[in-house]
Amino acid sequence: MGERERVSKGFFITLEGVEGSGKSTQAHMLASSLEEHGLAVVLLREPGSTVIGDAVRRILLSREHEKMTAETEALLYTSARAQMVAERVRPALEAGKVVVCDRYVDSSLAYQSFGRGLSREMVFEINDWATGGLGPDVTVLLDVSVEEGLARATRTECDRIEAESSDFHERVRGGYLKLAAEQPDRIMVFDALLPAETLRDTIAAAVMKRLRSSRGA
Repeated sequence: MGERERVSKGFFITLEGVEGSGKSTQAHMLASSLEEHGLAVVLLREPGSTVIGDAVRRILLSREHEKMTAETEALLYTSARAQMVAERVRPALEAGKVVVCDRYVDSSLAYQSFGRGLSREMVFEINDWATGGLGPDVTVLLDVSVEEGLARATRTECDRIEAESSDFHERVRGGYLKLAAEQPDRIMVFDALLPAETLRDTIAAAVMKRLRSSRGA
């Protein structure tokens, strides 16, 4: 994923952010905006988007599993991702479709490496192996303060990840911003506090510019 593997003429977009950043809402809005441009879009979420991935999601987010180790967590996320890439992402890209994915490998780096303290190299390597080196063309990072994000995310009952300490979520946010600083050509950072419609239009315009450029338009 250092040198992104290219798959046919499809285009792979990922959305990232801390809890409560609004990325799931924006993923749906972006998919709709791209469809309005006449593009064939596949909208996915992590972990999930496959029968296996959905089963893994229930394990990962359940507060019954508060004793889960960081290593177990990292491997479970990676296993769900491997299945999604094989079953959903690659076929869509090979068919020339645009894939919009709510979370991807950057989430593992931010949460399991920066957040949990696992080796960044190890987290990268297991994901590189699991995905066959498939990385996104562009990543939308929705940035919001941990305080505001958790206030949004925990309005209803919180899951195992949302229930982590503020310090954990600060490390995750810091990890995301570090990744963005290291890879500015791929990761575009947006203020998650902008009105949803304004943010939708801003993201869609930026993504369409990248997409057209990739296709020589």
